Amino acid sequence: MRLAVMSRVPEHSTAKPPIVLIHGAWHGAWCWENNFLDYFAREGWQVHALSLRGHGESEGRGRLRWWSIADYVEDVAQVVSSLERPPILIGHSMGGFIAQKYLERHPAAGAVLLASVPPSGTLGFNLRASRRHPLIWLAANLMMSPYLLVKNPDHARHWFFSPGISREALAAHHAKLQQESYRAALDMLALNLPRPRLIKAPIAVVGAEDDQIIAASEIEQTARAYGVEPRIFASAHNMMSEPQWKSVAAWIADWAASVAGSGDRAQAEVRGS
Repeated sequence: MRLAVMSRVPEHSTAKPPIVLIHGAWHGAWCWENNFLDYFAREGWQVHALSLRGHGESEGRGRLRWWSIADYVEDVAQVVSSLERPPILIGHSMGGFIAQKYLERHPAAGAVLLASVPPSGTLGFNLRASRRHPLIWLAANLMMSPYLLVKNPDHARHWFFSPGISREALAAHHAKLQQESYRAALDMLALNLPRPRLIKAPIAVVGAEDDQIIAASEIEQTARAYGVEPRIFASAHNMMSEPQWKSVAAWIADWAASVAGSGDRAQAEVRGS
């Protein structure tokens, strides 16, 4: 599968592990382009943002409706296989769900679950969507077309952004949104839920207090599943595009640096024993 990957390399090489960015539903690698990609490269990280199959400029549009979460995990594994060492994963929304499934069978230096679908799946979001837009939610399922949930720009604004986003910024973002896999939606609802007990990598759970897709209670649930304290920001769902994105990125960079440092010290202790 030919996957489109946006990469940034720091000016000076460092010992930090690479970072792999995994986008959420309806998005592509483009959602990281003007924020996290450049920020983490400036901070000394090698950064790679993939577009999952059927998304952005990657192959697979023709079968997009039927790609599974397992297929998306394969995409992440394909990108990671080209790296020199296990990366830190940053997964947003559906991307956080994919990161959890990836970590069940693959090593990583750590993972940040950013406004991530919880291990219990998307039942909460489906209930909220069915109450807010019952006819659209019904049509999306009958037609196996998740895009209908965000087809209207005002609906997309509600789900993804703070109310203050400008019409121009919303229009530019909305123009890039695309169809999503219905099979993946079913996997996240019930068919292929994460198993936290299998995951050994360090986990950070980051959420947004004004998130309309992932409720605060679901962020807390995810944090409990991994035995960590969640970090909540005054933001909406698309935390990497909101006005507070630099604060979010700075917190993640500090966490990633602490995890990377711990890993380097542990390896040194093993070599010295």
